[in-house]
Amino acid sequence: MSYGLGAYKKTSIHTASKEQILIMLYQAAIKNCKKAIESIEENNIAKKGEFIGKLQDIVIELNNSLDLEVGGDVAKELSSLYDYMLFASTQANIKIDKEPLEGVLKVLNTLYEGWTEAIKSLRKDAAQKAVPQQK
Repeated sequence: MSYGLGAYKKTSIHTASKEQILIMLYQAAIKNCKKAIESIEENNIAKKGEFIGKLQDIVIELNNSLDLEVGGDVAKELSSLYDYMLFASTQANIKIDKEPLEGVLKVLNTLYEGWTEAIKSLRKDAAQKAVPQQK
């Protein structure tokens, strides 16, 4: 990676909001899951392990960021989904089977779409509250 790109990525992470970081984590998890599937299809065992490892690191970070006291049932459900993703990706890694990763990818895409819509909705609500209502 060139220095300029690396510096840009580091700056974008340090200046991102919590919501933007969440979206970036999901995007990276999706990308690594897809690359792991491709690596299995290409029978590239070393790359498969590398991408699954990165995927699992991201899922662990997402799980560790949950606040079960504040998040209640939603946080508990997310934690269960993250546990499923870790188990399925481990099975894919051990068995060299892309099918468990395809299930993980579906869950990641669903969560990504849900978070993206929720963040858009929150921003829209915040923008409407910031603008004085005309009478």
